[in-house]
Amino acid sequence: MKISIVFESGYGHTAKVAAAVAEGARSVDGAEVMLAQVGDDGVVDLDALTASDAIIFGSPTYNGALGWRMKRFFEATTGPVWSDLKWRGKVAAGFTNSGTMSGDKLGTLVTMALFAAQHGMVWVNLDLLPRSGDDNDLNRLGGWLGAMAQSDDAAPEVTPPRGDLETAKHLGRRVAEVAARLAPVEVAA
Repeated sequence: MKISIVFESGYGHTAKVAAAVAEGARSVDGAEVMLAQVGDDGVVDLDALTASDAIIFGSPTYNGALGWRMKRFFEATTGPVWSDLKWRGKVAAGFTNSGTMSGDKLGTLVTMALFAAQHGMVWVNLDLLPRSGDDNDLNRLGGWLGAMAQSDDAAPEVTPPRGDLETAKHLGRRVAEVAARLAPVEVAA
């Protein structure tokens, strides 16, 4: 089962979250994970994504919205992917990171979920109850639609906190498990 993680990261914090998502996905037997960072041109190998069973989207939240590189990538799928619904039935999920506790991260996740819906994808939520807010807690930021992380104004080596990275791992593992359950069964001829 192939899982692609497409993400934008301006300062390295969202890339760190993407790596945690990948680690979680890889913990499921049979999962092959590809990380694809969106560059300034918004180009990602659409054929590789189309060959995936699941695509997880990740973006920093800037001013309550996706980063511009991710938006450019989303728009680039209109002709070659969306018009033929090439991603119909694929599993999708999302994660985001910003510098504040809220930062209107939900707006970014809603945009990702709507994008996935427009492509006919099956959105997987976080499936975790919110916790106390301690830096080590899973889902300390109280998200349901996807994984949320908060990074201090410091290097990615020290932020986001452990709980946010563990939440990201949980999302990756959950997506891989759902994708495995929804994978077509091969019938011997």
